[in-house]
Amino acid sequence: MTVLRFRGPVLPEEESRDVYVVDGVITYEPQAGAVTAASGWLVSGLVDAHNHLGLEDHGAIADDEIVDQALLDRDAGALLLRDCGSPADTSWVHGRDELPRLVRAGRHVARTRRYIRNYGAEVEPDGLVDAVREQARRGDGWVKLVGDWISRDEGDLAPSFGSDDFAQAIEAAHAEGARVTAHCFGRDVLPGLLDAGIDCIEHGTGLGTDHLETMVARGVALVPTVQQTAKFPQFAADGREKFPDYSATMDELYARRRDVLMQAWEAGVGMYVGTDGGGAARHGEIAGEIEAMVAMGLPAADVVAAASWKAREWLGFDGLTEGASADFVVYDADPRLDLSTLRRPVRVVLRGAVVA
Repeated sequence: MTVLRFRGPVLPEEESRDVYVVDGVITYEPQAGAVTAASGWLVSGLVDAHNHLGLEDHGAIADDEIVDQALLDRDAGALLLRDCGSPADTSWVHGRDELPRLVRAGRHVARTRRYIRNYGAEVEPDGLVDAVREQARRGDGWVKLVGDWISRDEGDLAPSFGSDDFAQAIEAAHAEGARVTAHCFGRDVLPGLLDAGIDCIEHGTGLGTDHLETMVARGVALVPTVQQTAKFPQFAADGREKFPDYSATMDELYARRRDVLMQAWEAGVGMYVGTDGGGAARHGEIAGEIEAMVAMGLPAADVVAAASWKAREWLGFDGLTEGASADFVVYDADPRLDLSTLRRPVRVVLRGAVVA
């Protein structure tokens, strides 16, 4: 058995240490005969907190294509993926040691004919609770609701379900031991979800000060997916002729998205990094999402933390601690000071194996 040694500052403490990998786990106890595999800045494996492994524009994809997606994420340093809805059964990924760790949410739960075709489990209000229970049992502790989407009747964004329906659904998910997150572009859907005890908001471009105060008080997280919300002008243009009110709404949400992001950070909302990889969004873009969040005005050190050790803690995974699984990335500089290093990892270590 070869014992590997990695040398350098360990984030976030910054203390320069020798980190040994023995039987796939981390130890700081010196090991005789260890082989030095790399030196640099050691960072707990990155976390893509909004990923859609197994999803493309048309819906589910084949297993070999899922592997390709997962490897793109892994080689970019994203060693833990939080799936936010996929029509593909990706449970088999758990058995593949060379692929990132995966926390699945089952399929999106959406209103009938109110979401992208072939993506979600589409139901009417009387079937929502049963659908949520099914996806809670199918996933790994999360359920994804489509909180709002364009309503053809209203010609604009509108909540997919009523507040009482959301409340019953979230209660059912919690009873199954699952946390709940929701796709939320607009404002109208937010009060009902927050009052119902939701655990996380995706995108969140409609958030206001009142919502942020509630999120902080109740520990509700936010994954802003800023690379995705940068596409709002195209969404608005696509709907301008048929749905002018929707287009105006998307333009307004786009105009205020930076303010929302900064207000959420200043309020102390728990914020994590998600690429929305899948469908039209590319996999392997965790560095791009970090760069985009920093470009919006967030401190680089906070965003790197939110993409690594803080996100791992949020999802219940260890970082670079004694006895933890050896899932980490080695960089040639401190990524908090030089974001460009995120695009050139020296080594990617997953389950104790150097994989990239």
